[in-house]
Amino acid sequence: MLLDSTTLEVIALAAAGVAVLSLGLCLALVVRIGRVRRSYDTLVAGDAGASFVDAMKRQATSTDGLRGDVRQLRDDLAAARADLSDALRHVAVVRYDAFGDMGGRLSFSAAMLDDSGDGLVLTSINGRSETRTYAKGVKGGGSDHSLSPEEEQAIAYATRTAERPAEDGALASSSRRRRRG
Repeated sequence: MLLDSTTLEVIALAAAGVAVLSLGLCLALVVRIGRVRRSYDTLVAGDAGASFVDAMKRQATSTDGLRGDVRQLRDDLAAARADLSDALRHVAVVRYDAFGDMGGRLSFSAAMLDDSGDGLVLTSINGRSETRTYAKGVKGGGSDHSLSPEEEQAIAYATRTAERPAEDGALASSSRRRRRG
């Protein structure tokens, strides 16, 4: 059975159409395979010879290392917090006139306490001819020594059991500076 030239032309055109379609499909598959290969390379962290399982093992090892680092950081943070609670970081100063005939509020009591209210209170009493300075230990916000009202007030300010008066310019300005800085 012999085919005429018209039939052969139609078959040739159909074959060419199928060939163009196949070429387009091949190009689309090449692009898609390239994307898959890039995604796989990203997944295996650029190690072209690595398998998916090797990449997952490496990722699991890395994650375990990070978990260990986070545990260590938590322990370090807990130790730093414990050290900080022992630091003398609660400080308050009360200035006053110790004697009625002297002005300028040159006498003071300064409380320096840690988070549990332990520390010391320093008092300097200024007179006309001499200045006396006293240091008293503080434990839990109190002392074995008798405390003056100004010393008790300084401890109360440091432990924040009493509010500082707004009219006390020296205290208000120094506490504002400390909060900002």
